[in-house]
Amino acid sequence: MKVLIISADNFEDTELLVPYYRMLEEGHEVDIASMEKGMIKGKKGYEVEANRSISDIDSDDYDVLILPGGKAPAEIRKVPKALEIAREFFDRKKPVAAICHGAQTLISAGLVKDMHATCYHSVAPEMKEAGARYEDKEVIVDGNLITSRQPSDLPAFMKEIMKMLHK
Repeated sequence: MKVLIISADNFEDTELLVPYYRMLEEGHEVDIASMEKGMIKGKKGYEVEANRSISDIDSDDYDVLILPGGKAPAEIRKVPKALEIAREFFDRKKPVAAICHGAQTLISAGLVKDMHATCYHSVAPEMKEAGARYEDKEVIVDGNLITSRQPSDLPAFMKEIMKMLHK
């Protein structure tokens, strides 16, 4: 199985690193894509290599999309190709997992209307305005979409990702 994580500088460190290492533990191939290839730095100083550029991504090559939070999604959502990738995952009913501010990419892609979802509390008004059925819960699964609110929700978030991957 091949996993795509899309992020940028100022990502929420644990929200990228926990899914990244958990997917590697499972034996999955994981690519991290950003605006450009190279090192990206988290809010708390952790660095990871974005081994792919968003512009070079073909969503057909991947089985799962993970969108970590932090301040990175505010930049990612401005990249038309990132929004296109998210739409392609939805169109193909592939798993999409967004935590915290990661939902901003889905909001900008027009993908949350009528979906049950959650996100970081400061993003909730925007999510509701986009037509989502927002709930303040640690994790929500609606079809192929998995959403969580914040780093403390990572255990529930990862549990639901693993359940979806092992169906």
